[in-house]
Amino acid sequence: MFYIIGPRGAGKTTIGKKFAESKGYQFVDTDKLILEKAGKSIAEIVEQHGWDYFRQLETDVLKSITQSDMIVSTGGGLVLAEENQQIMRNNGTVIYLNTNPEVLAKRLAAEPQADQRPSLTGKSLVEEIEEVMQQREPIYRATAHHIIDAAQPVDDIITQLNDLT
Repeated sequence: MFYIIGPRGAGKTTIGKKFAESKGYQFVDTDKLILEKAGKSIAEIVEQHGWDYFRQLETDVLKSITQSDMIVSTGGGLVLAEENQQIMRNNGTVIYLNTNPEVLAKRLAAEPQADQRPSLTGKSLVEEIEEVMQQREPIYRATAHHIIDAAQPVDDIITQLNDLT
């Protein structure tokens, strides 16, 4: 099993789908599983129940993924829970898609999904990304078995991932 971690806009879903295709594995996105399970958008879940409730849903969904031939794209904040870090490290290979805040902001601005994920800080996109990354970067690095530069072309990233296995 491979877990793909990183911030919003890093390319976890895009890379995850192509990587799964290249390996003949199944692809699953934890955010999509949460949407299906809750029957609501992430924004609605957070608005109605709060971030702690949403984070617990992330852990529940992560625990429910048990097939070994899976590529799992995780929500950007899933790594915040130590339990989730341990689940991923103990059950598979963790890939961190790393890139700078400017690239992330550009990607997110190109494909806004405001209904999917509410702002964490209420600040501008670049400011929020910088602040969130300052907090999460050390966690992403500590959790990952491999760090991949997500600013590269998708095909180059897939080649690197396939070289790992």
